[in-house]
Amino acid sequence: MEALKKLPEAVSNADSTKELAAALNLRFANASAEDIIAYSVKEGFAGNIGAVSSFGADSAVLLSLIADVDADTPILFLDTGKHFEETLTYRDQLVDFLHLTGLRNIEPLSSTLASNDRQGDLHKSSTDACCAIRKVEPMARAVMPFGAWMTGRKRYQASTRVALPFFEAVGNRIRINPLAGWSGDDIANYQDGHALPVHPLIPYGYYSIGCAPCTEPSPPDDQRGGRWKGQGKVECGIHLSGLDASLTDSSL
Repeated sequence: MEALKKLPEAVSNADSTKELAAALNLRFANASAEDIIAYSVKEGFAGNIGAVSSFGADSAVLLSLIADVDADTPILFLDTGKHFEETLTYRDQLVDFLHLTGLRNIEPLSSTLASNDRQGDLHKSSTDACCAIRKVEPMARAVMPFGAWMTGRKRYQASTRVALPFFEAVGNRIRINPLAGWSGDDIANYQDGHALPVHPLIPYGYYSIGCAPCTEPSPPDDQRGGRWKGQGKVECGIHLSGLDASLTDSSL
């Protein structure tokens, strides 16, 4: 495959992760998601890469593509303590269906919960603070052992993602978005074509699924419209600059 040929000298000698990300984006500008995943898992970051999955509405597609390359790839799931039971059931179903062997459940620190969310209702007063301790900090711990990690983010999902590249520099690590250029139809066609299990909440109008207290049904043409409704919030923070700060926090 063209995308899997040896990378140019500029990539292997990159002085920084920003230079590395830029060189990889240039090299893989027209590559398929399959080629990006295969290169990342088997060559560029072999033995030093994981994937983050929410086991949400369309998570099965990325996980299926990864399983085709290496089913032992570490899959990082942020077990916030606030997920729908259906999501936890779906997680177990997908892991079994795709024969994934690298699942890692990452939980918030019990000491942080005791100090900041003893009653478990912090989301009622501050969704940002709740996400910070239940998602952002655990996410930083989850990716800390790796040089790179993959996500299932796509450009069509939100205004914050329209310019999403395949490779991003986050501190001294690389974040990889193999499905960045996929459309909603691409996702649906792949899911149907591979007979992947469907999240049990989708038939009830949940097209983007996060924590239960902050997720409600949304219209199909505004998939993230049911997340933090009325909050003016479209991202939990694990993909924003707060993660970079957490990754460089000396307390981690």
